[in-house]
Amino acid sequence: MSDDPTVLVIGGGATGAGVARDLATRGVDATLVDRGGLGSGTSGRSHGLLHSGARYAEADAEGASECIEENKTLRDVAGACVRETGGLFVRLDGDDPDYFEEKIAACEAIGIETERLDGDAAREAVPGLADGVAEAFRVPDGVIYPSRLVAANAADAEQHGATVHPHAPVEDVTVRDGAVESVEVGGAVDATLEPEVVVNATGAWADSIAEMAGVEVGMAPSRGVMVSVEYDGAPPVLNRCRDPDDGDIVVPHDGEVVLGTTSVPVSDPDDYETEDWEVERSVEECAAMLPAVADAPTVRTWWGVRPLYAPDESGSNRRGISRGFTLLDHERDGAAGLYSVVGGKLTTYRQMAETTVNEICDRLGVDAACETATEPLAHADDPERLDELVEAYGGANPTDADVVGVRMSD
Repeated sequence: MSDDPTVLVIGGGATGAGVARDLATRGVDATLVDRGGLGSGTSGRSHGLLHSGARYAEADAEGASECIEENKTLRDVAGACVRETGGLFVRLDGDDPDYFEEKIAACEAIGIETERLDGDAAREAVPGLADGVAEAFRVPDGVIYPSRLVAANAADAEQHGATVHPHAPVEDVTVRDGAVESVEVGGAVDATLEPEVVVNATGAWADSIAEMAGVEVGMAPSRGVMVSVEYDGAPPVLNRCRDPDDGDIVVPHDGEVVLGTTSVPVSDPDDYETEDWEVERSVEECAAMLPAVADAPTVRTWWGVRPLYAPDESGSNRRGISRGFTLLDHERDGAAGLYSVVGGKLTTYRQMAETTVNEICDRLGVDAACETATEPLAHADDPERLDELVEAYGGANPTDADVVGVRMSD
């Protein structure tokens, strides 16, 4: 490969693929590279929750508003990349009733649709829900299949002229005279590229790319476990209505539910320990909402690393770090042309991409509007084609291996 793209996007998760798609649909020449298969970082190692924003409503109204806006957008444009399930916030006997009231009031103030249920009505709506559920309220949570989502964005980008290269690790970034001069890419690319703009969309790994360019970002990653167990019912997403803690989310899949999660700081997103207590605690806590999962056979277990941005973070409790996103222009750091987009959530990937591409287009003098909030993703309504693309881009990831993997093996 020898052609230099106008923009090189590093990181083939949802955000990076979303940036490549947005650039391409605005007519900007873009190349997307990832060191592994697409979605193999945080995006594909999550619990796959399509957030309504309710989880953050009382603590981070802005972040919650972003979630509900993007929740609605993805339901419109992402087709078989998402699944309608609904969600339920449940208060157990002994959980703070004032917190429940604060949560539901915050949701309503933001515009997150809710429906209050007493304990009996909640158990009627969700067979198998614990006897200890005192009350609950519905929210429009759902499920994201990230392997499909990333593949659809990458395919859409390629349809509009972008180039996509999985298994192409960045090996070095050269900065000269206060600006990015070149990027050395190995693997499938094996070339030194000279783009006008470089986007660091590597999530929890953003520090390592920034370090190559001699700049700092300030990530504070934390690990979390997901445990998928057999479950014959079809519950909505279940959220424990209390301050965020271990084992407070149950996400439904076909014939399974994913239980999670923990939050343990890590210093290296590639090299961290995992502990049995994380699995045990997640199962135990989720079973307080849905008792049958306590003894359900485990299908698979995986850990993911949250791409939390907190340059001043020094504590061990990272649950309080904002899940909002930040776009860093490293011109201020002596590396003009380099941007890092950090933080955020899978649900808000498209908005993160739009914000990033708006900035890049301003820099390049490109006058083109974003279309990604209204134009359906490529092949969004063709799950078989999406799963073929997942395989072509590196294969299914742990979050949705039970959906994409099953289809690919048929």
